[in-house]
Amino acid sequence: MRPTSWAVLAGAGVVGVVVGLGVRPLAARLDEPAPTVGLLQVGALYFLAAVLWALAWHTWRTVQRADDRLEPHHAVNRLLIAKSCALVGALVGGGYLGYGVAFLGRWEVALGRERVVNSAAGVIACLLVVVAALVLERACRTRSDGERDLG
Repeated sequence: MRPTSWAVLAGAGVVGVVVGLGVRPLAARLDEPAPTVGLLQVGALYFLAAVLWALAWHTWRTVQRADDRLEPHHAVNRLLIAKSCALVGALVGGGYLGYGVAFLGRWEVALGRERVVNSAAGVIACLLVVVAALVLERACRTRSDGERDLG
């Protein structure tokens, strides 16, 4: 299994930006108010990033110790969590970025400034999720037999 590539993450981010940019015009076309960006959702992303960082640290410590082993199915589960969180984090972060950009300079719109600020907080949270997920993915790697200490 290959590490998650930056190209895939960038592609997911671009798709997210396009979707995020399209939300405001779609809401206007449907004659509906544009959705707000809630701090609860953004806080959940920060919490997810913290959990991923803790899991990455625990995994790295477990894999790097010679006397402690990580069960193969646990390693695969953590690897899948890391890959999916990295991809979804890039996609959602791109969405927040596009949505925030759609409201830049539109301070006269109700809650325009709040949407931009909360979207920026969401982008930062998603970046933390992506980085933590990539660190967890890296932590799941085991040393090859040539790298193991023989003494």
